[in-house]
Amino acid sequence: MDVTLTAETGRPLGSRSSRRLLRDGKVPGVVYGLDQDTVPVAVQWPDLRAALTTEAGLNALITLDVDGSEDLTIIKDIQRDPVRRDVVHVDFLRVSRDVEIEVEVPIVLEGTAEKVEREDGTVAHLLFTLSVYAKPGAIPNELTVDVSEMELHDSIRVADLDLPAGVRTEVDEDEVIVSAQVSRATIEAMEDEEAAEEAAEAGEGGAEASADGGGGDGGGDSGGDESSED
Repeated sequence: MDVTLTAETGRPLGSRSSRRLLRDGKVPGVVYGLDQDTVPVAVQWPDLRAALTTEAGLNALITLDVDGSEDLTIIKDIQRDPVRRDVVHVDFLRVSRDVEIEVEVPIVLEGTAEKVEREDGTVAHLLFTLSVYAKPGAIPNELTVDVSEMELHDSIRVADLDLPAGVRTEVDEDEVIVSAQVSRATIEAMEDEEAAEEAAEAGEGGAEASADGGGGDGGGDSGGDESSED
């Protein structure tokens, strides 16, 4: 579903003007792409926030009304305040419904890896987004990976993904998305157990050496007495 935003043009450039717009509840930005001129714009923050919170997230298709001319766009970049994390600038990229574009799609895990849990393992999510190519209307909101059948030491890779029709990726097919491995807590417990066993073995070895040494001293004393008697 497309979202429609009205963009104001003719905004003054510069950081001071941008701060003034932000105080007024507007977000400065630009519209570019499709070999057309870059246009500085401003959009109302409540409207932009609504566009960002659809199921499509940052990949939502946005019809941007710029001075009565409608451009189909996606949000290509968002800049945030480093402290407050407020959106302070947004880049809109013009797109064509008939031309592929490259976007990042979130990867979401589903299911419970019960076999891994029974082995005191853990599922490590390693790749959180996938760069894909698709026409704007075919961009998926997310890609799901089912981990319910995983066993310890299993991995799910990019090659294992079932991409929707019209969606392709150039990411290395051997890139690991999720792996099932022994948990850190289990590794630490095993290390503690091994250390305890080594300490116990060392203690037993020391006791045996002490016992052997005691027998040798006794033999030496006996030999000394015999010599004295002679």
